[in-house]
Amino acid sequence: MKDIIMFKRDDTLSPHRALYYKDLLYRTLKIGTEIEVAAPKGVKRIVFQENVRRLLEPSGSLDNLGKWGVLDVQKEHCGIEIRIIGRHPYFKALYEQFSYIFDIVQSEGGWTRPTCGMHFHILPIGLSEPVPEIILANIWNLTRRYAACLKFISSAGAKPEALCRRRNHNSHLEMIKHTPAAMTMQEIKETLDNSRIVPKHQNFLNLEHLTFTEDHDVRNFHLELRFPDADLAPTSVVAKTFLCLAMLFKAIEMSQYGVLHVGKLYEWRRKKELLDMLNNNDGALATSDTSRVTPEVLDELRAGCRELLELLKPILKRFEHNPSFEVLSSLADTPLSLRLIQGYSWAEIERQLSQIAVLSRPALDNGEKELMRSIELAELTNFSTQTAWKTAAAKALLCSPADVDARLSKIIFFRELQWDEQLGTFIFLN
Repeated sequence: MKDIIMFKRDDTLSPHRALYYKDLLYRTLKIGTEIEVAAPKGVKRIVFQENVRRLLEPSGSLDNLGKWGVLDVQKEHCGIEIRIIGRHPYFKALYEQFSYIFDIVQSEGGWTRPTCGMHFHILPIGLSEPVPEIILANIWNLTRRYAACLKFISSAGAKPEALCRRRNHNSHLEMIKHTPAAMTMQEIKETLDNSRIVPKHQNFLNLEHLTFTEDHDVRNFHLELRFPDADLAPTSVVAKTFLCLAMLFKAIEMSQYGVLHVGKLYEWRRKKELLDMLNNNDGALATSDTSRVTPEVLDELRAGCRELLELLKPILKRFEHNPSFEVLSSLADTPLSLRLIQGYSWAEIERQLSQIAVLSRPALDNGEKELMRSIELAELTNFSTQTAWKTAAAKALLCSPADVDARLSKIIFFRELQWDEQLGTFIFLN
């Protein structure tokens, strides 16, 4: 049995409030991405930056998505940073967006090196009310509890002794020390702001953009997750986007029971040891020294990733037409780092992951579109059984009942169907 312990709190959410905040945040929060890329060798950074900027046509405004959802292309210490505007999460749309962006970057010779990273911003768009503090406390402790696993599943170093980038720009040193069992989240945020150990914007989970009400609830719910390494596989980036979203929704669900505990003393000490093995400044150049990560340690990290994904699976499977759970499960077993170490290119990694995702769906022919239209417009109703409905649909569409069954089996790739006894017809649920 998993070691899941909850701190008791007086501000737990009722089931109705939990459902409300899940629905509210799903409608209003978007996830923006910052991706750092190195310029090709022999090409001046400014030339590379301007070429990428011209081809990606950034909008320059958060209120204007533009052609490919790019806000800006900026100078970065490693080369350039592509700032991508958050949008309502839908796997296929995000996949097409990142595929185009990465095709442009790589056609211009862009590549990743240890100084490159990736950040996810969970942003409130039109959120006009504060979020209960307990939700933030749970996403804070959920991140702390699984920090080593999150670092492992998003690692993209190309050497066994350098599985990921160094700790400098995604540090856990402050995060692991501060618990919402002893401090409010506002006090934790202020401690991070004033830290001399870690600059406030370089924390593993960055809280610098948050503001609070007098009751300690969160007024400006803007979180930044800084742990991933740079990634040029669109299927991987989109799956990690949904990982961030699922963690937020899991935090809301947990807030009905209290605040998640990071684990018993021995387990927590071991999690910190694993995190230090992965996330340190002891490597060459800009990498972590991961030479202590043995095959046995890899198995520990995989087990932790599986535990996290088991917690998140019910949420990930609720997203429509979304293979994130399958992609993340593959990355939990073999993250980008281990694939790069095996010699696979970014294009080959993307082919592996897209095959797992099965992104393509069968196109609808005219007969299937006609049946969909008939259901959408409720043209066939008041039938006592599904068989009677299919017989009538076959007669109306000049085909056999077997053809109706075949058409329905293709339609359900796109729309969720349900037989409605009261109306005596099939209805769409999405």
